[in-house]
Amino acid sequence: MSESKTQPEQPSNLAYHQLARHIAQRYSAIPQVEAVALGGSLSAHTDDSDSDLDLYVYTRDDIPRDVRADIASERSQRMEIDNQFWEPGDEWIDHDTGIHVDVMFRSCIWIEEQLDRILQHHQASVGYSTCLWHNVLTSQMLFDRTVWFAQLQQKANQPYPKALQRAIIARNYPLLRNTLSSYVHQMQLAVARHDIVSINHRATAFLSSYFDVLFAINRLPHPGEKRLLPIIVKHCAKVPHAMEEQMHLFVQSIVYHERIIDQAHLLVDELAALLNAEGLNQE
Repeated sequence: MSESKTQPEQPSNLAYHQLARHIAQRYSAIPQVEAVALGGSLSAHTDDSDSDLDLYVYTRDDIPRDVRADIASERSQRMEIDNQFWEPGDEWIDHDTGIHVDVMFRSCIWIEEQLDRILQHHQASVGYSTCLWHNVLTSQMLFDRTVWFAQLQQKANQPYPKALQRAIIARNYPLLRNTLSSYVHQMQLAVARHDIVSINHRATAFLSSYFDVLFAINRLPHPGEKRLLPIIVKHCAKVPHAMEEQMHLFVQSIVYHERIIDQAHLLVDELAALLNAEGLNQE
C-alpha cells in the first residue's frame, strides 16, 4: 500500500517576519537604499496561509541588477528579477520556507510626490484613490537609514481631508450611472451584445469606483483589492442598506448577466441614499 502524501507545512507568522528581517538586512547594506518596509497583508494584519511576503525598498538611486539578483539567489533557485508589470520589483520563492517573496522598489521622491498628490492637492483617481496612503500608513519599518521613512509615516498619519473625500466622490460616483459613459450604461450595451468579456470588464470597473466612494464616505484610506467585504463590515461605520447581500447578488449576476443591470441599480440606489444621509449627495 502506497503512503499517502502529506501536505507541506505552512510557514508560521514568525517565519514570515524572520525572513522579512533577514532580507531587509541584506538591502540595508546597499548605499542606494534609504528604507525597507514590510507591507501588504502582513503589516495590515489581514494575512492568511497563502499570503506573500511584500517588501518595499525605498531608494535614492537605482540598485544594480546584479546586486538584486545576488540577494534573490541567496535563498532561491526560482526567481524573477526586474519585473515591470506593476511596480518595478523582484520575486522569488524562498527555498527554506516556500514563502513567495515580492520585493517592490520605489523612489523616495516618487512616494513623497504621491502622498502630496493625495493629501495636499486632494487629487482623486478612478478607483483605489487612497491605496498608497493606506500602504504607507500600515507598513512596518524594518530599516530606516536617516529616519526618512518614520517622517514619511508621520506625515501620512493625519485626519482624512474633507476636500479629498469630496474629490473622490465627485470623480467616481458619476461614473457608476450618472453619465453617458457610466459603467451601468456600458454594461447595458455589453448585455445587449451578449459580450460576456465586456460585461466582466465593466463590472470590475464599477466595483472599483463603488468601493472608492464607500471608503471616502467613511473617510478611511482604501486598503486595496483584497478582502474588501470583511474589511468594510469590520471597519466602516457607514454602509449602504443590505450592501453585503446586494454585493453577492451583483457578483453572481456577472455570470447570469440578464440580472446585472438591476443589481447595479440597487447598489447605486442604496449608495445614493447613504450619500444623501451624509450630506454628500451627487444627484
